[in-house]
Order: sequence, then C-alpha cells, then structure tokens
Amino acid sequence: MIQGTASGVGKSLMVAGLCRLLARSGVSVVPFKPQNMSNASAACPSGGEIGRAQALQALACGLEPTVDMNPVLLKPEGDRKAQLVVSGQVRGTLLADRFRKDRERLLPEVLAAFQRLGQQHDFVLVEGAGSSAEPNLRDGDIANMGFAQAANVPVWLMGDIDRGGVFASLLGTMDALDEPDRQLVEALIVNRFRGDASLLEDACEWLEERTQRPLLGCVPYIFDLALPEEDTLYAFREGRGTRESEDRSDDLRVGGIHYPCASNTADLDPFAADLRVDFCWSADPDALTGLDLVVLPGSKAVAADLSWLRNRGWVEALERHVRYGGRVLGVCGGLQMLGECILDPLGIEGPPETQGLGWLSVKTELKPEKLVRSVSGSARWPVDLNFSGYEIRHGESPADPMLYPFVARSFDGLVMGTYMHGLFDQAAYRHAVLEEWLGWKEASGEDLQDRWQRDLNRLADVVRESLDLSLLEQRVGQLT
Repeated sequence: MIQGTASGVGKSLMVAGLCRLLARSGVSVVPFKPQNMSNASAACPSGGEIGRAQALQALACGLEPTVDMNPVLLKPEGDRKAQLVVSGQVRGTLLADRFRKDRERLLPEVLAAFQRLGQQHDFVLVEGAGSSAEPNLRDGDIANMGFAQAANVPVWLMGDIDRGGVFASLLGTMDALDEPDRQLVEALIVNRFRGDASLLEDACEWLEERTQRPLLGCVPYIFDLALPEEDTLYAFREGRGTRESEDRSDDLRVGGIHYPCASNTADLDPFAADLRVDFCWSADPDALTGLDLVVLPGSKAVAADLSWLRNRGWVEALERHVRYGGRVLGVCGGLQMLGECILDPLGIEGPPETQGLGWLSVKTELKPEKLVRSVSGSARWPVDLNFSGYEIRHGESPADPMLYPFVARSFDGLVMGTYMHGLFDQAAYRHAVLEEWLGWKEASGEDLQDRWQRDLNRLADVVRESLDLSLLEQRVGQLT
C-alpha cells in the first residue's frame, strides 16, 4: 500500500507507475483504493463510477476499470457534505458531523472488494488517501491505516520534496502514528526531487536512522508528464517542450473556469497537453480577454457554482467574450448553467429551481437516479466520425439529435453544450470540431490515450531506475 504524508504528494501516479512496471513484467496486477474523495470520476464499462485515478491505474495494468477498484467514492458538494458512492452507485449523502461513524460501517464492503480482486489477480497495489497521520480521522478510518490494519497490508510511506520539508514530514508522520500503525510501515520514498540526488545522501541516512526504515530512493520530478491527476491541475505543463518557433500568434487560445465544485476537469486535458494550444485556467474574469474558447467544465453543485460565477463578475466577462466572437463550451454541469433553468424538485444538488444563463434553449431536470455509462458511437455533428466518452449525471435535458454528441447550440453558433466527458480525447474528432467551429486548420494531433500509454511507460521506467524495489521483487519475482 502506497500512503502519503499529505494529499497531492504523488500517490496516484506512483501506483500507476508501479502498476505498469509490474504488468510489463508479466505480473497479474490490479489497483485498489479503499476510499477516494474526488469529483474527478470515470465510468466503468460494466457500470458504476470510480475515481479517475483508479481508471488510469487500470489502464496501466491493461485492465478495464471496475467498481471493486474503488469501492467508496466521496464526491464533495460543499464544505460539509459529499455524495456517497458505494460500489459505483449513489447511496445518499455523507455529512461532515457523521463522517467517521458512517464510513466505518463501509469497511466490510471495502474488504470484500479487496478480497475479490485478490482472488482474481496475483498482486493488488493499494493507494491511500490524503495523509497517513490524521489523529482526528483515525477512528473509523477505512482509507489509510484503518484499512491497512484490517487487511494486514504493508505500507510504503511517501513524501513530496518539491513542496519542501519532506524529511520533517516523513519523520513527523512516523512519530504521529500509533505503534501498531507504525509497525506496518515497511519503507519510505521521497518523490519529485529536482537536481542531483547525491546531495541528499546525508539527509537520507539521517532519516533512515531516525525512523529505522529503509529509504527506497528519490524519484525525480518528471517534466511534461501528461497523466491526469486528481489533486493538482496540469502540473505536467511545467517544463513542456517548446515549439521550434516562439511565435505563438497562431496558437489556439483556450481557457477553463474552475469554480469551487468543478468536476471532471480532465475534459480539458487534450488542450493542456497540446503544444499548439495556449491553455490556462483563468484566474479572474479579465483573463478571458483574447481567448478563442472558454470551457465551463462539469460541476458537482451546479446551482452553487452558477451563483459563484454571477457574484464574481464571470457572467459579464463571458458576455463580453461572446460579443466579440469568442466561443463558449459547457460540459455536463457547464451545459446546464448555459441553459434556461435547472429544476431540482428533490433537492439533489440545490434549490427547486435555478435560472440559467439562457444562452442555450434547454431546460434541465435533475432525476433521482444517476446516469453512469460509457458511450461510443458515430457523431452527427460536425461530421460522421466515431467517438467515445462517458456520462455521469443526474440532469436530463432535451437534445437536438442533429448535433449528437452535443446537446444544444445557440442561434448564433457561438455557444454549445454537451453531456459527454472525454469527448476531445480522440484526436480526429477533436480536430473536426475545432476546424468546423473555430476554423482551426492545424493537424489533428494525438489521441490522448496514446499519450497516456507512452507516459505510463516513461513513469514506470523512472520508478524502476530510481527505487530499490528488492522488497517488491521478493513478492513478485524479477521486474523488467
């Protein structure tokens, strides 16, 4: 089990890299995360939804994602509540004041999913959540040491040197653990080091002496790694290769708006990964000036996020953007915001009725049953091309069949909406939309999944070269 000193230290990618390394070496390996808290989710072909990181890890293993890989998914709807998804299906709302008590009851289902994966595969790689040492969360824990104790799983503890204080955080985490939990920690890892690792030798020896645990190595910071992460938005953009020409006047300029409950923001990954696209998450409304395309991503609380847009001047900036010929794309919750109204009679996400921006002639009603499905088929707009994606939503809106897989388009053609996540991952379809809608004549580029496969191999190579994996090889045999 890979656990961390904090959220965002790289646990998800470390598990993905180890999954790819083991799979390449002929090991039947499967990823597992007992409890995930994220609005970045993926639909499983067999039904249900799981955290997007586990879907990536399944890809690293050469497997289709299944709900057993992430049996408990918490999707925040604000500071004090989250939608509870168990075995891929919505099971109500988890409230902050009942968090510890209610999640503890889920441990038998978590262990059952873990055992099923263990029966089907030779090796299970487990990812923890957040920090290993949270005294306020230890009672009833099913995500970190609580699960590790129940399943008797050895732990590798990882810290992120890029954020600073990694040796103190690793030592402090070990000191904060109760003795039974501390005994499960088998080894330590330092992640995201920039520079000459030999400069850390004294500190590494000090850490090993103080913790009485081996330090397996220091994994370098990997630039230009275009793999989706749940906690960090597009860290891979730092250090990307540059174009032969520094003249970026022909670049497509794309911006996204990251409201408080934004979800499935990886829909913008294809733009962020393309060197020919000048992509940014817009920090304030003035940043929309000069963009060709603005994307409103999904939302786990559409009414609240729409209110956030209105109260902070984003709506006026979007109106100005459209007035000067800019395009706006709404995906899932973003589509609902662009419509006429959002009806929520059961209070699934917000008030009974919320007025939308009215730029698309659609009305949305939230249904009690969440629709979760993988989709593939032939597009009707802009050309007859195959595409694939997935849908995760309570909302239902009437769609123009001639625009499929889009739902609606404004009268002037500047605003469009779709419920389809992952729609732009396929290069050919992405190119067709951008050429027809924005007049962008560049070549089609690369399928995002091809990039993921290449980068998973890069990640596995770096992990293999950076870490002493003899403890792992004692369990699975020689790694290649």
